Amino acid sequence: MDFINAALLGIIEGITEFLPISSTGHLIIAEHWLGERSELFNVVIQAGAILAVTLIYWKRIVSLLTGWSDPEARDYLQKIIVAFVITCVLGLIVKKMGFELPTRITPVAWALVIGGVWMILAETVAARLPDRARITWTVAIAVGIAQIVAGVFPGTSRSATTIFIAMLLGTSNRPAATEFAFLVGIPTMYAASGFELLSQIKDGGIVHEDWTALIVAVVFSTVTAFIAVKWLLGFIQTHRFTSFAIYRLIFGGLLLALASAGTLA
Repeated sequence: MDFINAALLGIIEGITEFLPISSTGHLIIAEHWLGERSELFNVVIQAGAILAVTLIYWKRIVSLLTGWSDPEARDYLQKIIVAFVITCVLGLIVKKMGFELPTRITPVAWALVIGGVWMILAETVAARLPDRARITWTVAIAVGIAQIVAGVFPGTSRSATTIFIAMLLGTSNRPAATEFAFLVGIPTMYAASGFELLSQIKDGGIVHEDWTALIVAVVFSTVTAFIAVKWLLGFIQTHRFTSFAIYRLIFGGLLLALASAGTLA
């Protein structure tokens, strides 16, 4: 049963990591029924989802890394690096402050609801702006900060926060904002997984981890994330994110109702 539960958590992670509905929030909720997991599990399982996105964007990544002589490619890569560095610095500060993810449902539910409202408002504002695909330095810096905001408040969604801050600050073109948010997320999530793994090795926690279950979860996360992201990239070409916002409002409202009734803690 533990392998089945690990596979289910992997599927949930894969589906929700890059859809703007919060993977961490869904995992916290799922673990109330499927069994609580270690912080290492919850961080490293993301590596499967980010591997899927790496495979999807591998041509774009190679072109950026090998196109340093091209001013446009160099500028774009520099902005990815700056956003990543900002996230790393702020992430280390938050870690040093002893921040831990909440395990209660209520704050996650509120983050889902507030995030849904934020998405609808952001879509409305962005729709009135000229269609711009250019990534500015303001957008790059804001995306780096937004990743930490999403990490501190589970239920907010890293993808939703970064995509919509980019859209509001000038990159009103949905596919362009999404691509930049996802490309910044690749080194960020690899670094987070690596950092947590090294921390656990140092503290000896790695010995107690169920690695077979973790590998199962990562495999399922990779496959489902690949399918989910491929679908999302096609969907946003002709659709807004409004349906995801509505899902967040309904799901978050249901969780708040269950929590107030005492069904969920």
